[in-house]
Amino acid sequence: MAVELRTLGPDDWPLWRAVRLRALVDAPDAFGATLDTEQGYDEHDWREDLGDGRTVLVVDDGAPVACGAVFEKAPGRAAIVAMWTDPAQRGRGHARRVLDALTAWAAERELTVELGVNRLNEAARSAYARYGFTATGRSHPLRDGSDQTCDVWQLGVSRG
Repeated sequence: MAVELRTLGPDDWPLWRAVRLRALVDAPDAFGATLDTEQGYDEHDWREDLGDGRTVLVVDDGAPVACGAVFEKAPGRAAIVAMWTDPAQRGRGHARRVLDALTAWAAERELTVELGVNRLNEAARSAYARYGFTATGRSHPLRDGSDQTCDVWQLGVSRG
């Protein structure tokens, strides 16, 4: 079966919920949200999550193996969030497929693209650097109460 990129809409909420919870179990320190919080979401929350911006899945041999989302964070700025690839599928170009779709969405709207990446996640930092993201010098806590830090990276910008 071929690898397929699928854009999700609100009616795809059960699939999005399953993939998102799987990602939170696999990589809890990669996300600003927690498994406990998102397990408490109801159908309305999941549908709303898919209502703005663009959320995509990479489906390989019928199974979702990678995901990500983008939304307009502020006028002129888009944020990429929820990036994840199944550990057994890493190194196969799935993250690049997701990033291509998300950055295209932002480019169509003439938005500058940024994301947050945990300082401890060397694999993600390397993948984002290869794609063209660079550190902005800004950072924020991973989430409220966390001692981990995420650096804000922007696509196509060099630090001066």
